[in-house]
Amino acid sequence: MKLRAIVVDDSIIFRKVVRDCLGQLGGVDVVDVAKDGVSALEKIAKHRPDIVTLDVEMPVLDGLEVLKALQRDKIGTKVIMVSSHTERGAATTTRALSIGAFDFILKPNLGSMEKNQRELKQQLEQRISLLRRRSERAAAKTTASKPAITAAKKPAPTSMPKTIGRLDAICIGISTGGPKALNTLVSSLPETIDTPILVVQHMPPLFTSTLARGLNDSSKLRVVEAENGMPLKGGMVYIAPGGKQMRVGGYSGAWTAEVTDDQPVKACKPSVDYLFEYAAQQFRSNMLGIIMTGMGDDGLVGCQRVAAKGGAVWAQDERSSTVYGMPRQIVQAGLANEIRSLKEIGEGIAEFGSQRRLSKV
Repeated sequence: MKLRAIVVDDSIIFRKVVRDCLGQLGGVDVVDVAKDGVSALEKIAKHRPDIVTLDVEMPVLDGLEVLKALQRDKIGTKVIMVSSHTERGAATTTRALSIGAFDFILKPNLGSMEKNQRELKQQLEQRISLLRRRSERAAAKTTASKPAITAAKKPAPTSMPKTIGRLDAICIGISTGGPKALNTLVSSLPETIDTPILVVQHMPPLFTSTLARGLNDSSKLRVVEAENGMPLKGGMVYIAPGGKQMRVGGYSGAWTAEVTDDQPVKACKPSVDYLFEYAAQQFRSNMLGIIMTGMGDDGLVGCQRVAAKGGAVWAQDERSSTVYGMPRQIVQAGLANEIRSLKEIGEGIAEFGSQRRLSKV
């Protein structure tokens, strides 16, 4: 089954490049193109495509306004935002992701047309492959003679204690679908949280700072992009900077965020594994690691370290995940003490982050 796509961009050259890249992937039929937001809405309403690549910055009606219109009219097309690597582009794209865009790609600027096309094709291929798998799974569930069991079973109780003495930190790893999930999660947390929350969201530079500002505006907690040497305080959320690694330094009662330029881990910078490994060394049994929506397996090794040190691990459930990749790895490895919906994760953080005591089974 081919996925039907529409390419929206105000540049005739970039429209052609995106269309050509999609055509080379196979399994994608570009049914139309549009040069602005007004034309895009008309063509999307006409064709009802599976996918739209949507330029962020356009005259008359920009990408964010198009996305809002699609949501208002309940058109279920999956939207991939196409952003320039600028502060304005990052801010608009992050906002689009927080209100429901599926994912985003960056317009390459690598010095040659050939390199740009290769990079663009790689970015598109990753997103399209993921959407195709989701579409195939949805079709299989619809046609199955018996309902498929999609929710993972919660692990059987183990011999681990019901509670640990205190909770010194909550660490979250998240990727595709993250900005929207984080917006829902962080805005739901009460100001009584007295445990620091450290977040690795897979995003490039500029995007993590705009994400932190947006979350801060909608939260009772203070949300910041982490800086090297920042003290870790209760009631604060620290977002790992894009293009950097974040770990934990200091000592008990005086923990700090350390931002480094260490190498990527599994091509991720920031990396969930990197944060969790260092956090497990520092907090040992007094931490909670949470793996949320995202593709790939970043966080698997880190959660193994958390479990080995006696900490607790939660995984987001499939139903509430945009992409059930990273959490699935944790569940299948038997590392999840609990499997929770997005709402239940927020409720758990509100309870345990305030009481500083954590149920582990």
